[in-house]
Amino acid sequence: MPIILIIVLFLLLVGAFPTWPHSASWGYYPSGGLGTLLIIVVVLMVFRVI
Repeated sequence: MPIILIIVLFLLLVGAFPTWPHSASWGYYPSGGLGTLLIIVVVLMVFRVI
């Protein structure tokens, strides 16, 4: 289950990059938030919390 969570978070992170014209004004807010969430999940997995 944690591996699936990591894969889903990674795909969301890649999809949130502001590379499309309609999302150019968003900045890095969506990908920054998802990146932070991904790092937290990885750290919890390293310490065997989840």
